Amino acid sequence: MLAVENVSTYPRPPALEPVAQRLRAVFKGVPIADTEAGLRVLETHHAPTYYIPPGDVLISALVPVTHETFCEWKGRAVYYDLVINGRRARKAAWSYPAPTARFEALRDHIAFFATALDAAYVGQMRVVPQPGDFYGGWVTPNLTGRIKGAMGTMHW
Repeated sequence: MLAVENVSTYPRPPALEPVAQRLRAVFKGVPIADTEAGLRVLETHHAPTYYIPPGDVLISALVPVTHETFCEWKGRAVYYDLVINGRRARKAAWSYPAPTARFEALRDHIAFFATALDAAYVGQMRVVPQPGDFYGGWVTPNLTGRIKGAMGTMHW
């Protein structure tokens, strides 16, 4: 059971912390990530974003793409398509190959957009995607408070 957390009390700048629960991700029926050594980033009004060590990810399913973004806190993010048995999800995952000093522990860890997956889990809880098409947080039933991402919430 996950403890109740209110996303409005998450910090800004964001916090980085280890995850006590097992994290799993499935794409096209294939388990692509499974770890008990995950990390999560917590930021005000965001669902937690989960990062999985590369050794616990099916790296052969990740195809680098030219898309990049920049986070003022974590640095430059690079993106990957997910490809399994010829089926592709575009820009389905990302990582920070050279994060800022504060987020060094995220180096090369992989995060997945829940929208691209068949299923993702935090412990035994199945996640739903953070609203909208920009943020990559995983929403679990224990979260309370308003989560940004839906129309009209991008610039809170």
